[in-house]
Amino acid sequence: MEALIEKKVQVLPRCPVCWDELETMEHLFLYCPVARALWDCSGLEYVGEGLPRQTFPLFLKRLLGLIHHPSMVIAVVAILWRIWRSRNWVVFEGKKFGIPALMRQFNQQYEKWVGLPVDQVPRAQAPTMRSATQLDGSQFVCMWDGATRGGSHSAGGMVLFGPGRTLLMARGIQFAQMDDPAVVELLVLREAIIWCMEQGLSAVRFEGDANVIIDKINQADTRDSRLGAVLEEIVLYLRAQSGFSVRFVGRKNNRVAHLVARKALSLYLTMSRFFDFQT
Repeated sequence: MEALIEKKVQVLPRCPVCWDELETMEHLFLYCPVARALWDCSGLEYVGEGLPRQTFPLFLKRLLGLIHHPSMVIAVVAILWRIWRSRNWVVFEGKKFGIPALMRQFNQQYEKWVGLPVDQVPRAQAPTMRSATQLDGSQFVCMWDGATRGGSHSAGGMVLFGPGRTLLMARGIQFAQMDDPAVVELLVLREAIIWCMEQGLSAVRFEGDANVIIDKINQADTRDSRLGAVLEEIVLYLRAQSGFSVRFVGRKNNRVAHLVARKALSLYLTMSRFFDFQT
């Protein structure tokens, strides 16, 4: 809107879609009912939960830093495009629309773009894979767990074991203003998968104590409106890496990852987002 005003184009000060607030970039793309409905529809609202929203460019930069799979990047672009199109329908064509119809249009747009040939779709850069030789042909095990501190922040722990349960590496990760335990568990697992891919590993069993989440992953059930986007990304990673699998273990058997997560939580704001512990 600011750019149009500078060019002497007459514009209404309030949001043309909801008429409740001034039309700012932050309102249009984040807070307007249309925007909120599309973010919720995609499931990405929970991925970006806790990110700074003082300015939309900062929010978008941080969100794109969190997501890794190309399909999720496409979903973000489809949301922003559909929001902008709906705004222009009202302003320039005087059209009215319903949010359910707009959500259907978003899904159609997303499916259309995902189905394009690879050279026609902007793709996020995949993690660099290095060739690695499995020691004795055995499988590696990566345990993971999350820890939350209600209403403020959370952390996760990832522990990589080699053949014979030899402890190789441990890593902590922090999440600002993220206190939903289920979302935290999923985000930690996603980071654990990416971490193992970056090590060049091709056969890893990921063990955690989040039974409900693990069942959803193994059944490829991504219908959960709160967790669907991250669930879908993890399922896609596992399909691409045939040697990767996820298995449930009890809290007692997952205590090392739990301790790493609690330690990462205790070090909140005293370390960078990732922290490699000495083994």
